[in-house]
Amino acid sequence: MQRRSMLRAGLAGLLGAFGAGGAAAAAEPAARQRVVYHLADADRVVFVLGNLQNHVDGVGGPGKADIRLVVHGPALRAFHALAAQDHTVAAMQKLAQEGVGFDACANTMKAQGVKLDDLIPGFVVAEKGGVVRIAELQQQGFAYLRP
Repeated sequence: MQRRSMLRAGLAGLLGAFGAGGAAAAAEPAARQRVVYHLADADRVVFVLGNLQNHVDGVGGPGKADIRLVVHGPALRAFHALAAQDHTVAAMQKLAQEGVGFDACANTMKAQGVKLDDLIPGFVVAEKGGVVRIAELQQQGFAYLRP
């Protein structure tokens, strides 16, 4: 009989501890998401821009997450100002206004013969290269996504 009482008391204490911990965790604000998206494939540009917008909306709007897009390889051509599709320009401008950062790979820019001024406004240059920039952001705690 005494054993059952001890078991019930221990179980009640354990459940109470989990309940209190859950309430404390719920009271703490969620950490701001830090995410780097990786885009290299030209055929994924529209899809990734849509993912970025869904991410901004999903976390509650602008300023709720620190999101960066690192672009290199063939995908960068979609962001050349003179050749960019209107929907790509509009999507990028909206995302930039909502706080999404855009990094262009310096190696790709050199290979494609473009300068920063040749890209849609809003990019910064990843001087050491796109993949190095992605690794740096991951070291800073950014989650890596390659949709």
